[in-house]
This record gives sequence, C-alpha cells and structure tokens, in this order.
Amino acid sequence: MEKLLEILEEIKPGVDYENIDTLINDHYLDSLSILSLISELEDEFDIVIPTVEIIPDNFNSVKSMMALINKLKEED
Repeated sequence: MEKLLEILEEIKPGVDYENIDTLINDHYLDSLSILSLISELEDEFDIVIPTVEIIPDNFNSVKSMMALINKLKEED
C-alpha cells in the first residue's frame, strides 16, 4: 500500500488518501489523473487494468485500489 500512496502523492499531492473514500466522486482525482494512475499502477504492479474495471468504485479509495490490484495479480 505504501507504493500506491507514493504514486498517488506524485500524481496529486496534498490529498489525505488514507482517509478519503470518495476520490472520484468528490473530484480529488480527475480523468487525466486517473489515466496517469492507471499507467503507473500497471507499470509498478505488473498488471493490466481492463477497461471494464475502470469504474469509480475501483478508484474512490486506496482500499478499493489495493483490492483491484490484488484481484488482478491473483488472476495473472
């Protein structure tokens, strides 16, 4: 989770990522941030995030992002 937090902080600094669970819904992360995030996550965690998984529920919180990462790593 530490690496995910580092990536998020690089993309958009100053957000309380550990405690906010509405990152998309409350516009902390916009579409360009999400595209950057997806690219970074795929590189860092050696995963491919399918288009069907690019939904707000999977990116609204660090917890949901880690769940997605772990799910995709298990499927690999």
